Amino acid sequence: MHHHSFTFNPFSENTYVVWDDTKQCIIIDPGCSKPSEEKVLSDFIVDNHLIPEKIVLTHGHIDHVLGVSYCTGKWNLPVYINKIDIATMEHSIQWAASMGFNLTMPVADYIYLNEGDILNFGETNLEVLFLPGHAPGHLGYYNKTTNEIFQGDVLFHQGIGRYDLQGGDYDTLINSIKNKLFALPNDCKVFSGHGEPTNIGFEKLNNPFLQS
Repeated sequence: MHHHSFTFNPFSENTYVVWDDTKQCIIIDPGCSKPSEEKVLSDFIVDNHLIPEKIVLTHGHIDHVLGVSYCTGKWNLPVYINKIDIATMEHSIQWAASMGFNLTMPVADYIYLNEGDILNFGETNLEVLFLPGHAPGHLGYYNKTTNEIFQGDVLFHQGIGRYDLQGGDYDTLINSIKNKLFALPNDCKVFSGHGEPTNIGFEKLNNPFLQS
């Protein structure tokens, strides 16, 4: 499995294109918010001869969904999300107008994912983890073969996701990290919705929010 990250929109959100040797790919949390960012994303896919199969969302906050309509329109892709977080996306659309973004609910087929589901593309299987606390329907996507997880805004390099947004809860977030993410191997590579990658073992020892 291969991946490339882009940092998009005023929130400095990480969008990931993930693919394998079949050249089939998924787009995780497309946050491109303007034509120049849309072009960067599409040019990368074209230049690397990738075949987009799915849009995969960790959650529905505004910074993670700004590019969903563009991607569904360009490649006619289904959107994979936890059903609970449809309401989060709808709230983000209302919020977007107040921030100057023209965001509408993407016209697409929505496929709902839950804990324990397997997300397939090409020859790759990603295990779905339910990780609420930052958003009520937050998901993570773990590749057991490569020992990597794409988990949005739950765990950051020496940080944790916000829990003061609609549907957030501190205790639930900490439980998701300690009971789900920290159950993964210590050398599991963690790719977050903002900032640099980290790994589980480092965060167990060094994350100041998770030492108690």
